[in-house]
Amino acid sequence: MELFTGAEFGFLDGSGLDGIQAGTLALIVLVGFAAGWIDAVVGGGGLLQLPALLLVPGVSPVQALATNKLGSIFGTTTSAVTYYRRVHPDLRTAIPMALIALAGSFGGAVVATLLPPAVFKPIIVAALVAVAVFTAVKPTVGELTQLRHQGARHYVAAGTIGAIIGFYDGMIGPGTGSFLIIAMVIAMGYNFLDASAKAKLVNMATNLGSLVFFIPTGHVLWGLGLALGVANMLGGYTGARMAVTRGSKFIRIVFLIVVSVLILRLGYDVVVENF
Repeated sequence: MELFTGAEFGFLDGSGLDGIQAGTLALIVLVGFAAGWIDAVVGGGGLLQLPALLLVPGVSPVQALATNKLGSIFGTTTSAVTYYRRVHPDLRTAIPMALIALAGSFGGAVVATLLPPAVFKPIIVAALVAVAVFTAVKPTVGELTQLRHQGARHYVAAGTIGAIIGFYDGMIGPGTGSFLIIAMVIAMGYNFLDASAKAKLVNMATNLGSLVFFIPTGHVLWGLGLALGVANMLGGYTGARMAVTRGSKFIRIVFLIVVSVLILRLGYDVVVENF
């Protein structure tokens, strides 16, 4: 299999990598499309992208996380615009929530360079199991928007969700969109479609918040990130259109599938790292 040098395609850019195989590059582009589609519908695309980036020789976990954010921001921006044009989410809630999430994501990115993600994985797996069980046994949850809070309490709830999940996204990442959606469904009372539309705006901000830290510190692999970005845009546009067309029930089904895969993937990591 042909081996490309980083200088030809801009993938190495001072990263110290030896090269990238054509098959690995093709896999990353394919994964980028699939991740963009999943992120647009329910979130969780990082579950695919992060392991794919770690297949590239010499890529560190922090470089993979940073490069994943660069690719993802193209997809989340595309799906956010698509949702906005078709669903018209309430920006009075989404924009403040996104700004708080951006700040939280910056803080999480700083922590990502200091603490191993393995410290938090068991907690994340437990939370995902609880979310999956609740969604499965409550088939009507997320079908209709029935807001649980009014006035200031509504915005406090939105800001709290943005801060906590934004911090998580900057620090670890996988499943952020899923956590945002289920938090807005359960804690705030949105249906799955409305929650997905707002989650894309917030997720776009969390990706940006991470990049504000990762770009100046030199952790981003630009060639790989831009290749992922193009694939994410195509996947994000396709996924958002499908989600809007098929509605909340479709999103709920995909949500349960993605959360189940997240549980298996992160649960496997916890077992391997602790036993």
